[in-house]
Amino acid sequence: MPYKIILLPGDGIGPEVIAAAEQVLRALPLDMEFTRAEIGFGAYERLGTPLPDSTLDAIRSSHAALFGAVTTPPNIPGYFSPVVRMRQKLDLYANLRPTRSIPHPSSRPGIDMLLVRENTEGLYSGVERLEDDGNRAITERIITRKGSERIIRKAFDLARQAGRNKVHVVHKANVLRQTCGLFRAVALEVAKEYPEIEMLEMLVDTCAMELVRAPEQFEVIVTTNLFGDILSDEACMFVGGLGVAASANIGAQASVFEPVHGSAPPLVGTGKANPTATFLATAMMLEHIGETESAAHLRSAIESCIAEGQVTPDLGGTLTTTEMTEKVKCRL
Repeated sequence: MPYKIILLPGDGIGPEVIAAAEQVLRALPLDMEFTRAEIGFGAYERLGTPLPDSTLDAIRSSHAALFGAVTTPPNIPGYFSPVVRMRQKLDLYANLRPTRSIPHPSSRPGIDMLLVRENTEGLYSGVERLEDDGNRAITERIITRKGSERIIRKAFDLARQAGRNKVHVVHKANVLRQTCGLFRAVALEVAKEYPEIEMLEMLVDTCAMELVRAPEQFEVIVTTNLFGDILSDEACMFVGGLGVAASANIGAQASVFEPVHGSAPPLVGTGKANPTATFLATAMMLEHIGETESAAHLRSAIESCIAEGQVTPDLGGTLTTTEMTEKVKCRL
């Protein structure tokens, strides 16, 4: 029975990098069935919604989904972030952002960390309102015991599976005493179930500083939605930047894998879009569905291309998106 993989090209360079990833997957000795579904601003213009119900149904019925990028313009009536909505509708509660050194001059050596970010609540809960005739804007930060427990447990489980010795729980409980206070309290409870793993606390501003000073110290970081969004983007700049940053959105019943970069409108059609982040997201997807050998082969092919300078211009190379894809396929 083939793996059912849903491709979500989206907007901007999304279709280009997803097409590249499909080619790479087809080069592997795996039985896969690919289907495309709509998401993003283009879908909104065509269908009146950036996230059709049919797309959610397709993801639910698949083994995994591979997502490109979307454009999310502000102040358009009826428009919302399809990425945030997708995470909430499918309860993709865990966002996983690995940050590993790559064989490239722009990458700092010795970094191998995983940032585990709560993905459905916090300041991205979507509960906002205007008051006082539009002169006062309020966003509610929602932190629940359930949401905190499952993301913290996920971080400790992943640390245990990988044989890692410590988990940094990052919060701001000295100021956000109720919301981060709950997150911290749950972390202290859960950590007791993992006696072989050291739990370390760190305030989010301190963590931002320590990531700059000594990113090698971190193995696993677990934190809330907004904090994780910011810290993971900061961390990736030590290992090549957004062009090589991949992530996974994991739930109990569905999973979506994606490059971290945006839709990059200036790069559309230029052939300069870096497919590396999408390839690494594809490797994460392969691991998730149990194809660990193929995932390892793909990572090896990517790192070989990077080490030999067979990369796109953002990494100092001269290859187009298509040419780099061919180099990776040849190594597979």
